[in-house]
Amino acid sequence: MSADHSGAHASTPRPLAWLPYRPEEIEGLPDGLEYAYWNGGGDYPTDPARVAFYGVPYEIDGRLAPAEVCLRPLPLMRGVRVVQALTAGVDHLKSALPLLPSGAVLCNARGLHDASTAELALTLTLASLRDIPGFVRAQDAGEWRQGFRPALADKAVLIVGYGSIGRAIEERLAPFECARVTRVARTPRHTERGPVHPVTALPDLLPDADVVIVVTPLTDETRGLFDVGLLARMKDGALLVNVARGAVVDTEALVAEVRSGRLRAALDVTDPEPLPPGHPLWSAPNTLITPHVGGPSSAFRPRAEALLRGQLAGFVLDEPLRNVVGTAI
Repeated sequence: MSADHSGAHASTPRPLAWLPYRPEEIEGLPDGLEYAYWNGGGDYPTDPARVAFYGVPYEIDGRLAPAEVCLRPLPLMRGVRVVQALTAGVDHLKSALPLLPSGAVLCNARGLHDASTAELALTLTLASLRDIPGFVRAQDAGEWRQGFRPALADKAVLIVGYGSIGRAIEERLAPFECARVTRVARTPRHTERGPVHPVTALPDLLPDADVVIVVTPLTDETRGLFDVGLLARMKDGALLVNVARGAVVDTEALVAEVRSGRLRAALDVTDPEPLPPGHPLWSAPNTLITPHVGGPSSAFRPRAEALLRGQLAGFVLDEPLRNVVGTAI
């Protein structure tokens, strides 16, 4: 089903945009385009070869859209000029760049998930430190288990991956009276909150951190970044919170650390993912796992619609688009 928001005569050819939401549900879509709805299921609503702007599906029936679904129509999109993801990470889409027409751009959703992911990072941190999973298990067993638990107050926090989500996490940490927050990113720089250190400084910074929050994108450089060596640099009893991608952390090395009782972990992402039944992470002590839900929340949809509106408006006016992370050669 397609919807025409242009107001022009039906015979006038217009660029076609596929959106992962029904066009009639999104207020303020710019004129000058033909719109069609495709969220990864069923037949294509129109000929993919006509698509100029592809809004990549984000979720299907409450689950994140698999990479194979998102990639399926791209080889047929011979005239596509913009591929707009609704995820901050686009490692699942970059393999399609060589298939796209020359000059087509791939855009990520930088900024879209800041609120949701930062909230979850803080939730995982607090829940792990205060042993909320232990209290839930005690409640299920009908047991009153009091005890002393660590607070976030007075802790040294290290944020690895200081982009827009990293900044949002630090903003939410501000009221919790942390001893200090240290920032690490690919590019060192100075911000109004303080210096951002390079990734190469991690071996020197990790021994001082009580909580390490990982939010770096998955790239060739960050794949397996937290390996045996870096995990060994973390102080005894430290908490590793991963809301980035599972493959940023060496799973086998992490399992060994949490099983030994030396480290704690709170993970929204895992490698492999989904985590299969019987995987040692499921039963690892001092480990809290959520099923990659950093983005999906009530904060997502309005921000996704705003991003699509803005990108489509720029596309219609032939203006530079935001968040371009790749261009087909």
